[in-house]
Amino acid sequence: MYPDPKRVRNNRVMVRLDEYEYDVLAAIANYQGEELAPFLRQLALRQAAIVLGDDNSVTLPSIAA
Repeated sequence: MYPDPKRVRNNRVMVRLDEYEYDVLAAIANYQGEELAPFLRQLALRQAAIVLGDDNSVTLPSIAA
């Protein structure tokens, strides 16, 4: 059915934010015209690439509005 079944996004992670943190992230996503969940996924993956010291080799798809 899928070319690579491991690429299907079935894994969930719960992140608890206070109201101020949520408002900041929601405002940034809204400003960029993106939905919050895909924006946070993209942000987390970019940060992971930076932490791994490999931020130039990871190509993340941009989210089209």
